[in-house]
Amino acid sequence: MSTEIKNEWPLWEIFIRSKQGLDHKHVGSLHATDAQMAIENARDVYTRRMEGVSIWVVESKFIHASNPSDAASLYDPANDKAYRHPTFYDLPDEVKNM
Repeated sequence: MSTEIKNEWPLWEIFIRSKQGLDHKHVGSLHATDAQMAIENARDVYTRRMEGVSIWVVESKFIHASNPSDAASLYDPANDKAYRHPTFYDLPDEVKNM
């Protein structure tokens, strides 16, 4: 495969759900012509030991992420919602761990 052709293929992000997990974990990226090819290649590359039960592929251009440098302003509003942090509740003695 020539480098020119590969560079024209979109980049796909690959997420695998393991047999033990309920959530999909990002395992890597690969180039493919379409979603079906991305799934097949992800199966071959990232699930060689039959550890996966589900594969998600997402074309990278459709992923939008926050900038880590904006974390303070992005997460700051959560600090003033005390009801989200149940630190002010009294626990009965019967409750050992929470």
